[in-house]
Amino acid sequence: MKLRFTLETAVKGLKAHRSRSALTVLGIVIGITAIILVMAIGKGAQSLILNQIQGMGSRTISIEPGRQPTGPSDIYQVFTDSLKERDVQALKLPANVRGNNKVAPMVIQNSVLSYENETKTANVVGGSELFMSILDVYPAEGSMFTEDDIRQRAPVVILGSTVKQDLFGDSDAIGKKVKIKNIAFRVVGVYPPRGRVVMFDVDAMVLAPYSTVQKYLMGINYYNEIMVEAESEQIVPQVVEDIKSTLRELHGITDPAKDDFHVATMADAVQRVSIITDVLTLLLVSVAAISLIVGGIGIMNIMLVSVTERTKEIGLRKALGATETDIMTQFLMEAVLLTLIGGGLGILLGGGLGWLTAFGFRQFMGLQWDFVFPFSAAMLGLGVAGTIGLVFGLYPARQASQKSPIEALRYE
Repeated sequence: MKLRFTLETAVKGLKAHRSRSALTVLGIVIGITAIILVMAIGKGAQSLILNQIQGMGSRTISIEPGRQPTGPSDIYQVFTDSLKERDVQALKLPANVRGNNKVAPMVIQNSVLSYENETKTANVVGGSELFMSILDVYPAEGSMFTEDDIRQRAPVVILGSTVKQDLFGDSDAIGKKVKIKNIAFRVVGVYPPRGRVVMFDVDAMVLAPYSTVQKYLMGINYYNEIMVEAESEQIVPQVVEDIKSTLRELHGITDPAKDDFHVATMADAVQRVSIITDVLTLLLVSVAAISLIVGGIGIMNIMLVSVTERTKEIGLRKALGATETDIMTQFLMEAVLLTLIGGGLGILLGGGLGWLTAFGFRQFMGLQWDFVFPFSAAMLGLGVAGTIGLVFGLYPARQASQKSPIEALRYE
């Protein structure tokens, strides 16, 4: 009953100064709102990226040049020329890689396309049908180029929807020729609007046979990446080991630490993306949490002002028999109530803004962005808000409890 009376007294004290109480909790509301919003956006971004990566297929294996990057100093290795045609041919042999379904090398070149008086800069991807099947994107107009086109290094391209619109407008592009580095390429297909799939913006992309891009646009004899598709998800680890053994033998490598290539599966990519997004989200949350400290200091200041204003009330309660513990409990409860109310409002506001953000991404940017409410962050936010109330309310509450009842009653 005593605790209930103390709670009622604390609530009456807050109601007596509504405006001041509202301004006091504002810092907590902003801090919790920022945390919930950042967490919701972070979880939504993580879900979007992971769904796209998983959509590439759990059987897909990626081989890239250079050893596995372990830090910023290793980034330069992605430009090495360790993956060549002999590697592709060796990986295609069932004797070398068991359970290997398809092998598809890939190169990328940023180039300027022109048609009559129109020009467009785009990423020209040298790929194959396997590359497009992995991305699950196929021409809406025209058709895919063939294996014969790859063998013959045919100058043919498939345009993304934005590239096609910028060069040809509403007119038909199939059969017409665009120039890339003064070489005429015949348009055989146009992709439907698709947006970004993993790291590729399909709408702004141009696909050509990898052999054509390699010879006519880049003048190189190596690949930027080799994609391998296993026959089933269960044998992916075995296929990875076969790939490593085959490439090490071809490259004369006996020490795995000296590999001039690295192999990654979709499971590896999912794990890396999860770690990266979690770290970035934690960093942003840490920055947003600073406002909670500021809010806590604001609560302490306001509570000190409240103690001074209510000196007579404190003296009267002590004269009627209230102990120092009673006074301290009342003011601590007021501080905790303020922070919990601010935390609750911040959770509601942050969740609402997170939902609006996800809705905006879906509606206006065409992204498959899901709203993910961070329940764990909401519970943690309430806990942190209550703790801040206790920590920053402790000093004002102690100051109130130690006031002399006689001097408090004399206070004007």
